[in-house]
Amino acid sequence: MSQVVILTEAAASQVKEMMKHNEEEGAFLRVAVKGGGCSGLSYGMGFEHEVGEDDLQTEQFGVRVLVDKESSLILNGTTIDYKQSMMGGGFTIENPNAIANCGCGSSFKTATNAGKPEDC
Repeated sequence: MSQVVILTEAAASQVKEMMKHNEEEGAFLRVAVKGGGCSGLSYGMGFEHEVGEDDLQTEQFGVRVLVDKESSLILNGTTIDYKQSMMGGGFTIENPNAIANCGCGSSFKTATNAGKPEDC
C-alpha cells in the first residue's frame, strides 16, 4: 500500500524537534480527521505510544506515522509540510481529497464526507 500521508523532510524534522522538546522520543505521530470546524472536518496531529488494531503505519525520515483506517480514506495522498517565515513557522496540509476549505484554513470537506460543520 502506498503512503496515505506524506511527510516532507522539513515536516519530519520539525516533528522530531517537537518530540525531543516534549520528551516524546520513540512516539508515533498520529494524523487523523475528526468532525468539526466551519467546513465540517478538521485535521488532528499528536503523539501516541500505542498502535491501534485498525492503524496503518509508515516511517518517513525517521518519523513513525499512524493513521486509522477511517481517516485514511479521507487523507489518502495528503502531504504535510512545514514552512518557516519571518512571522514564524507552521505545518501546511495539502489534501487532494478536500473540495472546500474554511477561510480560517483549519477545516475542510470532501466530495464524500462533509462532516458536521460548526461556527468558526
